[in-house]
Amino acid sequence: MPRLAALGALAAAATAAVWTAAAPDDAALPLLLLAVALLVAGVSWIEAGPGAAREVTLVATLAAVAGAGRVLLAAVPGVQPVTVIAVAAGAALGARAGFATGALAALVSNLFLGQGPWTPWQMLGWGACGLAGAALRSSIRHRVAFAAACFVLGFAFSALMDLWLWLSFWPHTWEALTVVYGRGVWFSAAHAVGNVVIALAVGPELRRLLERYGRRLRTEVVWA
Repeated sequence: MPRLAALGALAAAATAAVWTAAAPDDAALPLLLLAVALLVAGVSWIEAGPGAAREVTLVATLAAVAGAGRVLLAAVPGVQPVTVIAVAAGAALGARAGFATGALAALVSNLFLGQGPWTPWQMLGWGACGLAGAALRSSIRHRVAFAAACFVLGFAFSALMDLWLWLSFWPHTWEALTVVYGRGVWFSAAHAVGNVVIALAVGPELRRLLERYGRRLRTEVVWA
């Protein structure tokens, strides 16, 4: 069933993408449907994988901590711990846990900061940060490399959100795109620099803590 749901969601995502390309001036709705379909496919992929109640609890806890940190730092535009925590979760626990942590953190924090058509794209963006952490796990063991990855992902996340904003609500011209990215450049820079500060402070330690906990989750006790 999860595989069938994932295939159905991917088919819906492809349809929404075609709709977006066919009617770019009315892209807000198809882009929203595209994001929701991709999230359904991601949830189905997570459900299809191996898991345990303790791992689910750990991911939920990480997402709650990331979401709470984002809410607490809401007064500082762009600065929040979600990217760093999602990358650490992906590197330590795997792609599924990283994606789930980032996506759930966005959903939970927006219960306090405000839900809207941006929420599915934020979930996808931070879920992708978790996937990147899993893909780069062998390259980001050192503190500086971890911080550098989070710096790049901070700009990448902001670029994704600016692109969604432009496609959904702005005229599809290069001038409008330049205005959108120009307006958000300071927010993007704050996000990236904040990621560096948080990653340098706690990134590797958080990853090692999660790796130890992950090994305990995978340990099976066999009674003779």
